Amino acid sequence: MEQKRVVITGIGTINPLGHNAEEYFVALEAGVCGVETITSFDTEKNKTKFGAQIKNYNPEDYFDRKEARKLDLFTQYALISADQAVADAGLEEAGVNKDRIGVIWGAGIGGINATFDEITSFCASDGSPRFSPFLILKMLPNMAAGHISLKYGYRGPAYSTVSACASSTHAIISAVDQIRLGRADVMVTGGSEGAVSFIGLGAFNAMMALSTRNDSPQTASRPYDKNRDGFVMGEGGAALVIEEYDHAVARGARIYAEIVGCGTSADAHHVTAPDPEGKGAKLAMEAALNDGGIKPEDVDYINTHGTSTPLGDLAELKGIVSLFGDHAYKLNISSTKSMTGHLLGGAGAVELLAALLAVNKGIVPPTINVEELDPEIDTRLNLTLGKAQYRNVRYAMSNTFGFGGQNSTIIIKKMEE
Repeated sequence: MEQKRVVITGIGTINPLGHNAEEYFVALEAGVCGVETITSFDTEKNKTKFGAQIKNYNPEDYFDRKEARKLDLFTQYALISADQAVADAGLEEAGVNKDRIGVIWGAGIGGINATFDEITSFCASDGSPRFSPFLILKMLPNMAAGHISLKYGYRGPAYSTVSACASSTHAIISAVDQIRLGRADVMVTGGSEGAVSFIGLGAFNAMMALSTRNDSPQTASRPYDKNRDGFVMGEGGAALVIEEYDHAVARGARIYAEIVGCGTSADAHHVTAPDPEGKGAKLAMEAALNDGGIKPEDVDYINTHGTSTPLGDLAELKGIVSLFGDHAYKLNISSTKSMTGHLLGGAGAVELLAALLAVNKGIVPPTINVEELDPEIDTRLNLTLGKAQYRNVRYAMSNTFGFGGQNSTIIIKKMEE
């Protein structure tokens, strides 16, 4: 069976670097850091007192007060991102058959804040089971996809993927498959997370996963640096409208790029630590190359998972060198988590937009905050340190890996003139 081609025709995001894609791209090119000391809630008892939060976020700028109360943050971010992407793609004006439009959305945690708030209120009460009638609808990870499809009346395939930090990349891959197999013409896909909170910080601190660089939050997310000490939590989301190529051309849609390769794998090594030689990462990247019939030497840029953890950064780079050989030294590599922090289930979608910037504009976003390179890292690798670099990027790869050893990779291609 010949698979259908899949292209990106709409994008949207709200994240620590901006409230839309244009703001995000400008900040990425400039190497802006979105991490700061948290003031929106009391962090006195938290080991980590900073995060990458969305600046100047007011739900009532996007929702009426009653609606906002019914939606956990991750769903709010999903709806905002999807609204932008749907408008950008011109779907509502195009008269597209809504039976052939689906929604697949990724969230690693879902409504953690709604759940925590309700349990806290219960524990302070007389023990009566008085819970919000919206609690279940706020906490379920699939509700972002549900709200998007409900808002627009999209009746195609609709569900969520949950694979920790790989959730949104898995969502996009699943959406690509729906179009390739002819089950939908258009999919709204991506991911979001809203877990920068007392419980979010506390839980990841308990795992010793977060940086505790409280004296210098803006330099805490430092992938590949010798003194990195964990990731920085971020929040937000990103959406893409993806579409069958002939369908997009027929309606005169603007095409940003083509999704040409998708790959997934499992480390089968440890519940949180990656395979130290990057075997799982290599398998996902290799699968994406094979899926697209792409040679390793065709790839120009890799947006790495690059979380700023001691084990993860090294393992991924080892996987890249093992797969790409000498071409690894001709690639641009960068971790945009150095600027956005780690958006958990929303990371893959936000970072695929960063790869899209490289393909569309020839702007390779930098890895910031590297003061002293980890001595175990091969110095021949171009990690795009400090400043954006400019080159023609024909193929860009985006890697996303999650707890449980679940790995996902997407390759996008520049549209030929």
